[in-house]
Amino acid sequence: MKSKLKVIVTLLLLVAASSYTMGCNKTATTTSVITIPPPSDTTKTIMAKTYLALGDSYTIGQSVDSSQRYPAQTALWLSNNGITLKPIQYIATTGWTTIDLQNAITSVNPQGPFDIVSLLIGVNDQYRGYDTGGYTIRFTQLLQKSIQLAGNKPNHVFVLSIPDYSVTPFANGSNKMQISKQIDNFNSINKRITANFNCNYLYITDSTRLAATDASLIAYDGLHPSGKEYKVWSDLLGRQIKAVF
Repeated sequence: MKSKLKVIVTLLLLVAASSYTMGCNKTATTTSVITIPPPSDTTKTIMAKTYLALGDSYTIGQSVDSSQRYPAQTALWLSNNGITLKPIQYIATTGWTTIDLQNAITSVNPQGPFDIVSLLIGVNDQYRGYDTGGYTIRFTQLLQKSIQLAGNKPNHVFVLSIPDYSVTPFANGSNKMQISKQIDNFNSINKRITANFNCNYLYITDSTRLAATDASLIAYDGLHPSGKEYKVWSDLLGRQIKAVF
C-alpha cells in the first residue's frame, strides 16, 4: 500500500514539474523586445517657407513679367538651392511712398509670421520731394512692422537699397547729379536704421547705375530695371536668405 502511494506521489510531482516547465517555455516564446530605429534624415518633412515682399514698383516689377520680379527670381534661386517657398505675398504698387505702403499694410493686415520679409521703399518719397526727416520716421516704423511680421526675428528681414533712376532715359532733362545725390541720402538713412535693428541690408544701387552704359538693364518703359537687372539682385538676396536658413 505504501509502495503504491509512493508511486502515485512521484507521478504527481513529475506532472507538476512538467506543467511548470511548459508554462515557462510558453511565456518565453510569446514575449519579445521590439526595437524601433530612429528616423533617418531622409524622412524629415521639409516645410516650405513663407515670403512677404513689401515695396513699390521695384518690388512688383513694373514693366516686366511677374516671373522676372526680383522676389520671384529670388524664390527660384532658393528653390534651386534647396529652399522651397510658398507663393509669395506682395504688398507693393507702382508709385507708392512710405505713407502709401504703411496704409496698405494696415488695410491688408497680412497674417504672419512670415519666414522672409523684404522691404524696398523710398524712391517715390525722393521723387515727390518729401523731406528726409519724415522718411526717417516712416521707414523706421515700416522696418519695425516688418520685424513684427517676421515673427520678431530681425535676421529674417531683408532691406534693399533704393535704385538710382538718374541713369535711365526717364531722367533725361533732369538734374541727374541731384537725383543721384538725393538717393544716396535716402539710402544712408535706410542703411543706418536697418543696422540699428540688426536686419539684413542689400546694397544694389551701384548695380543699377551700370544701366548708364548698358541698356539691357532697363525695362522697355525706359525707367524700371529689366529682368536681367532683377536677377542680379535675386542672386545676391538668395545668398543672404540661404545664410539665415
